[in-house]
Amino acid sequence: VPICGLTNAVFWKADMDIDCDGKQTTQCNLTADPDYQNQTAAVDSMGNPLDSANLPYVVVPGKSARFDSADAGLAHGSVILVLYKNQIGYAVFGDVGPSADIGEASYATALELRVDPNPKTGGVDAPDVLYVAFTGASAVAKPIENHAQAVSVGQAQLAALLAH
Repeated sequence: VPICGLTNAVFWKADMDIDCDGKQTTQCNLTADPDYQNQTAAVDSMGNPLDSANLPYVVVPGKSARFDSADAGLAHGSVILVLYKNQIGYAVFGDVGPSADIGEASYATALELRVDPNPKTGGVDAPDVLYVAFTGASAVAKPIENHAQAVSVGQAQLAALLAH
């Protein structure tokens, strides 16, 4: 999947697998998701793993020869616009996945976009999801678990992007 650059953003179009990692909840646990891990690369302001069931976040590929999120200007908490079937959601960069894999988002991100959030059977199989990751310090939601802050930052970043 090509990762393309814009002024103050990078974007890609991919599928959406459901990531249920982080805080254990009724929706996200080893029974619900055989690949469940009780940690995320990013942590909340209290140092705890993110809550996939309640916090919209996106998994960004790990560093490779092809892509390095830090070199692209992304940090944990960077806001990512996720667009699927005319539904816009805002999420944060909350976890890191395999360097050769792209197109994964939290249970809460799927819910926000009206996608089946079940980690075993849900998600979007076709590369029909657009991810626009805003770059730079002004694109980071703080604290990372404040979704209203992520939405506010995302809307401001989108307005700035469209103004170019």
